[in-house]
Parts: sequence; structure tokens; C-alpha cells
Amino acid sequence: MSREVPRITEQTLKVLGTLVGSGSEELSGADIAKKTKQQSGTLYPILIRLERAHWLESRWEDGDPRELGRPRKRLYRVTALGEKALRQALLDISQMVGEVAWANL
Repeated sequence: MSREVPRITEQTLKVLGTLVGSGSEELSGADIAKKTKQQSGTLYPILIRLERAHWLESRWEDGDPRELGRPRKRLYRVTALGEKALRQALLDISQMVGEVAWANL
């Protein structure tokens, strides 16, 4: 997988924030969609970009779909690199807002 730095959009921040907020708990795409109120056409491309950047890791849940009575879920969790990227993005945003606020006084 290539390792491009993803664009930091509001939607990307919501996804990262949701995963960081879940601690060590892994979340399915459906869980993330519900918490961020994002449609799958927006969410899954973000998840793919974040995983390519190594900001997320994913795995298929254990279990046989026949025994589970449903398809297996893909589970996501944020990496240390992803947490660091989120914190830096929030710091950058905070500094930009501060600079704009001071410039307008």
C-alpha cells in the first residue's frame, strides 16, 4: 500500500476523532457511520485513505458467517501514527483560528 498523507477534511477529522475516542475498542464501518452520521460513499473512501497512510489498521472479525448468522464485519482501530496526525491537525486548526481571530481584532 502506498503511504500518501490524506487530506484533513471535516469528515476525516470526525472519523479519526471517533476512532481515537473509542480507545482500544475496534469499530466496524457501520459503527463509525452511525457515530459520524456519514454515508458509506463518503466513509469508506476515507477509511481506505487512512489505512493506506497507516493511520488506521483493519481486520476481519473472527468467526464463520454461517455461525454468526451474518457477514463478518471489517473492524478498524486508529494507530499511534493516526493519533499523532489527529493531534497535529487539531493543533494546526487551533493555531489558524487563533491567528485569524487576532488578525481581526
